[in-house]
Amino acid sequence: MAASVDPLVVGRVIGEVVDMFVPSVNMSVYYGTKHVTNGCDIKPSLAVNPPKLTLTGKKESLYTLIMTDPDAPSPSEPSLREWVHWIVVDIPGGTNPFRGKEILAYTGPKPPVGIHRYIFVLFEQKGPMGPVEEPESRGNFSTRNFAKDLDLGLPVATTYFNAQKEPASRRRT
Repeated sequence: MAASVDPLVVGRVIGEVVDMFVPSVNMSVYYGTKHVTNGCDIKPSLAVNPPKLTLTGKKESLYTLIMTDPDAPSPSEPSLREWVHWIVVDIPGGTNPFRGKEILAYTGPKPPVGIHRYIFVLFEQKGPMGPVEEPESRGNFSTRNFAKDLDLGLPVATTYFNAQKEPASRRRT
């Protein structure tokens, strides 16, 4: 299983966003027909709507999904690290986020400058979540602190993609 963690170390996902963990659930993320693999490039225009996401996991377990950008507003000066894009709790194992309870509505990537990492982190819950408060702000979010506050432990799956600002289409006259 160590091989599945290596790109997360190289991409600094482990270290900057989450601690070292051993993946125990398979999570597949698709934007249209594009499969998200660690470090792949996805155009923001392809990610406007929430991805199709499926997970294995135990049918009797519930999961929490967080999507975050640790490079906001700029990879060289991430003063808003992390910018949270999506939070869903109580996702039944073997299903998808739309079966869970959305705490923070999905917003697609809008990197203003540079190449940003967009990270999906999945946690196994110890049981059903009670009321979960929406973060006060999308900026300066901490996946680690959120997981600690909800007693989620270490992630069970993580994947990420890169995106950068798309050039504005220029009309030639």
